[in-house]
Amino acid sequence: MGNRRIQFIDNSPEELEEKLSSLLKKELESIKKEFQPKQPTEFLTRNETRDLLKVDLSTIHNWTKRGKLKAYGIGNRVYYRRDEIEAAIKPLNY
Repeated sequence: MGNRRIQFIDNSPEELEEKLSSLLKKELESIKKEFQPKQPTEFLTRNETRDLLKVDLSTIHNWTKRGKLKAYGIGNRVYYRRDEIEAAIKPLNY
């Protein structure tokens, strides 16, 4: 992209301000449409994860050991990130 020069010939300061304002408004609208604020990470307990997936706690334990689910801990408490649980669910190809 090299350096580009723009010359404003025969434009009043008001016309220049109007053109810049219009361009900025369009760009801001585009950014607003694409912007998705990051949601805070939601951590679920083992029981909440079990209830969400409708499986037994032993299944949650086995999936964690096999690396299908990633566990997080603080103290002796175990948690799972909701977004990672949802990402672990894969479509089936029949």
